[in-house]
Amino acid sequence: MNRLGRGAAVRVFLAFALAYFVSALLRAVTATLSPVLTAEFSLHAGDLGLLAGGYFLGFAAMQLPLGHWLDRYGPRKVNTALLAAAVLGCAVFALAQGFTALMLARLLMGMGVSAGLMAPLTGYRRWFDASTQLRANAWMLMSGSLGMIASTLPVQWLEPLWGWRALFWAVAVLVLVAMAALWLIVPHWENATKDEAACARPETAGGPKGSYSTIWRNAYFRRAAPLGLVSFGGMVAIQSLWAGPWMTRVGGSSPLQSATGLFWINVSMLATFWIWGLLMPRLAARGVSVDRLVAWGLPASFAPLALLVAGGPAWGEASFVLLALYCVLTTPAAQVQPVVGMTFPPELAGRALSAYNLVVFVGIFLVQWGIGLAVDGLRALGLGQAAAFQGAMGVFGALSVLSYLVFVWPRSR
Repeated sequence: MNRLGRGAAVRVFLAFALAYFVSALLRAVTATLSPVLTAEFSLHAGDLGLLAGGYFLGFAAMQLPLGHWLDRYGPRKVNTALLAAAVLGCAVFALAQGFTALMLARLLMGMGVSAGLMAPLTGYRRWFDASTQLRANAWMLMSGSLGMIASTLPVQWLEPLWGWRALFWAVAVLVLVAMAALWLIVPHWENATKDEAACARPETAGGPKGSYSTIWRNAYFRRAAPLGLVSFGGMVAIQSLWAGPWMTRVGGSSPLQSATGLFWINVSMLATFWIWGLLMPRLAARGVSVDRLVAWGLPASFAPLALLVAGGPAWGEASFVLLALYCVLTTPAAQVQPVVGMTFPPELAGRALSAYNLVVFVGIFLVQWGIGLAVDGLRALGLGQAAAFQGAMGVFGALSVLSYLVFVWPRSR
């Protein structure tokens, strides 16, 4: 394994961070544009959830082949090639005249940015030491928060001036810039040992040592999977979609107030991931494990979620404060991802990380679509709009508690 020098490591990180910034921008932009898209295309809550979830469906569909590709061809080639699909997705979205084209575009976007986090984490597994990997993971998530900030007030301000279609053409250009940066800065993937190269070959990857069955059978992976599916995936689903409709349809905020609330939610997340990046190497040096952080810290996130569900419309425009607290206090679950990668040897890191990422993004898709379906179903049963949202979010909260118990119960025994 070749460790990168400090200067090279910073340049590589920045190139990957730009690509992940664009990935997060595309992930969350539907929350800000939901009033415009709902009005122009007459979307129901279930349609909106499916449209936002289409990104994650495309993303999840790529994760298993992505793991093999990353281990074999390396982050530089794989990430650059896949981003071409994101450029195509932006173009299709900008030209869309109906829901089908919008959905196809979201699928292409998700497929195109599917290596946005897994590519750097795979590279970091080989290029950085363990404590630096934890810091780099937190700061990659911080760059994603920057992308989500860009999807809020900046999009809200530019949409009346440019129109939402022109915005997607601008994002397509930004993706092309990210592709060029990756190709020019990220190292070639040519330092694998013979054992690593053998494990990356398809004929070996299908065998017991290199197959995904090795990943799925791992005890830690099975413990972490429900946490990634519901807690981490659900938090991203709310941050990137349902926080906006909750503020407008339950809290009574205007679209501008909702965008402002989303802005502060994402600023809070950016600051949180920055702090995690500073703290994680120090906590690791003192023997504080990620498992302990989750066991101690994650239950705090249930309180603001319960208050949000119980109060509903009573929180009014201030509901973004509880949503921000919920997202921030759920971030210990995000620290599990690099630990999953470090549980396996470097030659399996791409597959392990991609398998866990598949779980996370399936969770995001299911929560985004599931909350929309639950809202529509409860409305059909006669509940008001606010009560339907409260009921759907309450079910999600109960599932979050269950996923936490699955993670901590084997440890407590």
